[in-house]
Amino acid sequence: MTFDAACGKQWMIAMNKTVQEKKDVLTELDQAVGDGDHGLNMARGFQEVVNKIDANEYEDLGSFFSEVGMTLISTVGGASGPLYGTAFIKLAAQLKGRKQADLPVLAAAFSAALEGIKARGRAEAGDKTMVDVWEPIVTHLLKRGELLQVEELTRLAQEKLEETKNLHAKKGRAAYLGKRSIGHLDPGAASSVYLFTAFADVLKGEIDNEQS
Repeated sequence: MTFDAACGKQWMIAMNKTVQEKKDVLTELDQAVGDGDHGLNMARGFQEVVNKIDANEYEDLGSFFSEVGMTLISTVGGASGPLYGTAFIKLAAQLKGRKQADLPVLAAAFSAALEGIKARGRAEAGDKTMVDVWEPIVTHLLKRGELLQVEELTRLAQEKLEETKNLHAKKGRAAYLGKRSIGHLDPGAASSVYLFTAFADVLKGEIDNEQS
């Protein structure tokens, strides 16, 4: 399986579609623990990403993901823009000059993206943030490589999202709630599930095309 800028476009289009459909869900989750703006911020940001990438062609994955990252940083408010933007800029740095990437290369790039998120947000797994979805997904990608079954990604992401309900928030506005944050899903973890589900759908499409 190879992933190129055309796959990247499909991924962002799929992510945007989901975010537009689920923005009220994200808003509701964020109203419980934060500012209540995560849904609108993500919807605005990924719509602008799709607008930008639709109008351009990209020489390599690095230039593509750099555009995605910079667009998110400039259009998404709150903590989400810098965190998601950093993730895509780290992806860009790892994939600079590559027209295509296989799963092991993508896994290594996602690992760099995760480290960028953790450094930017000063968060670790267990803090009730998007890291609680990203870290197990990245670990799984690194472990499985070309043996990955894409259904494993969506299942794992959803499982890890559900686990955030029982966590005590230690970062962001949710941390001000203290133990009252327990019992709520983390909105950043939820949007991360949408991101990896969209990624898995694109991978599945590419694998199916290669096998047909």
